[in-house]
Amino acid sequence: MTTGSYLEIDGRPALRFVREYPDTVERLWDAVSDPTELVAWFPARVSFPDAGSPTPGAPVTYTFAEDGDGGTGTVPACDPPSRLVLTWGGDELHLDITPLKAGSRLTFTALLGDRDTAARTAAGWEVCLEALDDALAGRTTPRPGGPTPAWRRYYDDHVAAGVPAGAPVPEA
Repeated sequence: MTTGSYLEIDGRPALRFVREYPDTVERLWDAVSDPTELVAWFPARVSFPDAGSPTPGAPVTYTFAEDGDGGTGTVPACDPPSRLVLTWGGDELHLDITPLKAGSRLTFTALLGDRDTAARTAAGWEVCLEALDDALAGRTTPRPGGPTPAWRRYYDDHVAAGVPAGAPVPEA
């Protein structure tokens, strides 16, 4: 079952995922902004070369364990502990945290550079956000990467739901 939804924002293809956690806003902020915690769930290693942590306008470097270069991006917006925006390739990742009576909510929105990558990207973020869920719950899981059986199920579910597809799908 998928948890993300496809939408368009200002004519741009986008994916949105909403998760609620028993954790405080500050704890969730650390999980989504601290490079030492991002390794538990983000698909690439993230570093902020200038300051070590995200600051508006800062560069971002993404690195994959398998082949190194994951590209670069920037931090268009950063308002701790509630909002972080990162660019990565042609995508823009918005991580918005809001307090709840008991815990916090993460609204993760990925504005996509290409419409036909939506189903593929949605499947990847589903797997990554499951790893975030596990990390926040204190469970250790393998770092997300590659098209796993879970990724394939999510991909098929998103395609069946009408999420745009067509971009090449990685081999297992």
